[in-house]
Amino acid sequence: MKFGTPHKPSAVKILLLGSGELGKEVAIEAMRLGCEVVACDRYEHAPAQQIAHRSYVFPMLDGKHIRRVVEKEKPDFIVPEIEAIATPTLVELEREGWTVIPTARATRLTMDREGIRKLAAEKLRLPTSPYHFAGSLEELEKGAADVGFPCFVKPTMSSSGHGQSKVMRKKDLAKAWKLGIEEGRGKTGRVIVEGQIKFDYEITLLTVRHAKGISFCAPVGHVQIEGDYRWSWQPQTMSKKALARAQAIAKKIVNELCGSPPAGGGRGIFGVELFVKGDMVWFSELSPRPHDTGMVTMVSQSMSEMELHVRAILGLPIPSIPCRPGASVAILAHGNMKNPTYTGVENALKEPGTHVRIFGKPEVIKHRRMAVVLAIDKTVEKALAKAKRAASKIKVVEG
Repeated sequence: MKFGTPHKPSAVKILLLGSGELGKEVAIEAMRLGCEVVACDRYEHAPAQQIAHRSYVFPMLDGKHIRRVVEKEKPDFIVPEIEAIATPTLVELEREGWTVIPTARATRLTMDREGIRKLAAEKLRLPTSPYHFAGSLEELEKGAADVGFPCFVKPTMSSSGHGQSKVMRKKDLAKAWKLGIEEGRGKTGRVIVEGQIKFDYEITLLTVRHAKGISFCAPVGHVQIEGDYRWSWQPQTMSKKALARAQAIAKKIVNELCGSPPAGGGRGIFGVELFVKGDMVWFSELSPRPHDTGMVTMVSQSMSEMELHVRAILGLPIPSIPCRPGASVAILAHGNMKNPTYTGVENALKEPGTHVRIFGKPEVIKHRRMAVVLAIDKTVEKALAKAKRAASKIKVVEG
């Protein structure tokens, strides 16, 4: 593959659909290889737009607008960075010869929990938690009665925990239904209710599908609160049997989503979420893009998940992926802010081996992840404790 120069006919052009903090890091890695980056999002001054060569603002569910931008920019690669995208348009564009990362089918199936769960549990027969989908409160009540309490109610399309609830008893289902329908992305009118698995820990297995096959990062352990990641670490200790099972599950579903050459051949990184108890492993969810819990790889790996994503997209080699103990802690903001301002950064950086990444999001509505603290140390436990100490020093306030 030839690498050109931005703003020249030789440029390799990447079109980002969604321009959040992960997209920003993808853009940086692409630019390091001389790519021209065009960033799209539903609001102005999204993180990746702040550094892109050009940007567009429109709803990502507007398929006609996506097509107009694609036909105008003529990108080499269309790279979705969020869940809520007009996937029927991506399917059409791919049929016409445009390259969607990893594939339009993968983006469509993983856009909503219904598509990916049915693929995993019903077609591939992967182990999952018990579940039902519901299009009404009555269906939700029946599903919850079957999977038992406590259970989890989630919109079929959402991100960062929006619209998710842990339900302890039947009388709370009406509230969970309302929250799931109102705060879900894409307004599908449906939710999933999942039974609880008593797992020891949960991981994200970052799985890279590239020109030479599949590679795995060391497992990333993480903690979620109200469906949103709060901190993560790498590597997560696992038994050899559990790790082998996790890798087999990830490989099976990723290959199914991408197909096999010459019919298929989608490339990129996948965040495969799994529950683990002893040697047992259950599939939970999958994102066909860099994963928020994987931000720890910006310090724990020699190649971050975003660099791996770009390498895979461009068909570049991916050798071994060394890992050292590291951790990440998210910085959340609460309330409504038009001018977010950060205090305490200088205190957070006093300890050696700590790093801060401020995303640059232009405002806060209700609550939002605004930055991340990263840390390395001799052990995962020390790195996580260090990251938590540093994160406690940073506050997000109205400027």
